[in-house]
Amino acid sequence: MHRYVIKRILMMIPVLIGVSFLVFLILAVSPGDPTRMILGQQASEEAIIAMREELGLNNNLFVRYFDYMADVLQGDFGVSWKTKLEVLPQVLGYFPNTLILSLAGILVAMLIGVPIGILSAKKQYTWIDNVTTVLGLIGVAMPNFWFGLLLVMLFSVTLGWLPSSGMGEGAALLPSLILPALTLGTGCAASIMRMTRSSMLESMRQDYIDTARSKGLKEGYITRIHMFKNALIPIVTVIGLQFGMLLGGAALTETIFSWPGLGRFMIESIKAKDMPMVLGSAMFLALTYSVVNLLVDILYAYVDPRIKAQYHSMGGKKRDRKIFAKAK
Repeated sequence: MHRYVIKRILMMIPVLIGVSFLVFLILAVSPGDPTRMILGQQASEEAIIAMREELGLNNNLFVRYFDYMADVLQGDFGVSWKTKLEVLPQVLGYFPNTLILSLAGILVAMLIGVPIGILSAKKQYTWIDNVTTVLGLIGVAMPNFWFGLLLVMLFSVTLGWLPSSGMGEGAALLPSLILPALTLGTGCAASIMRMTRSSMLESMRQDYIDTARSKGLKEGYITRIHMFKNALIPIVTVIGLQFGMLLGGAALTETIFSWPGLGRFMIESIKAKDMPMVLGSAMFLALTYSVVNLLVDILYAYVDPRIKAQYHSMGGKKRDRKIFAKAK
């Protein structure tokens, strides 16, 4: 198990390098001069030339990238061209707000998607199954920004129950979190519902379910212990993937609700062509997504003991090969 975790951690290195290079390349070739955005359109040519030299924009693309990565390896993610502040403290300052929103969104998605998926599987081919399937398709196809605007119009403008923007503090945090969490969670709930239904249907057709019913066990107990527990692996997978996507893809929702998260701050940095800020944010989000996937893989071992036994057997086979090689 430990070797598998170490191997996955080492695999994150090429992922981060690839993400950083792609983002760096896109920002470098995109139209617009960052020096004019920093100094303003009325700046003189002498000031622009001096600024380009200061930022190293006159160097070759690959030279600039390798210089940046050399600083990153030393723990220096650079200084924001827009705010003149260090990148890493700003990223770490905005990320907790995105994490709070993502956790609330995935909680809403699980509370909606998992029970409806189980109910849909238990009531297969009935009107309940048909209605939940249609709702799931609508949830997948519905744009988040459109649904978020509808929620604002209903609960903020018309009813006046909830705030339409901003992040409250203390007791005001929960009311300001409800609408963004619903906006994020409903789209993810549709995917979780469909996977839960599919996985439950596969589990329901197994022989051990008929055996459990023949023993006289209650249907609720069979559903919870025998069906749902054996259907958890695909459900945990899709929940982990959706949570990783929320961490990196909540930018639109954060913009709609003026939520001070990393995604919204990253969009503002892209508009200003603030390359150090965008690169630092993208690398941090890629690292977070990789860590979430790693945690999901580790969680498999606790959800299904067979997977944990497989990890141990892999380690045992390697030890047996070493012992056999020494004996030869």
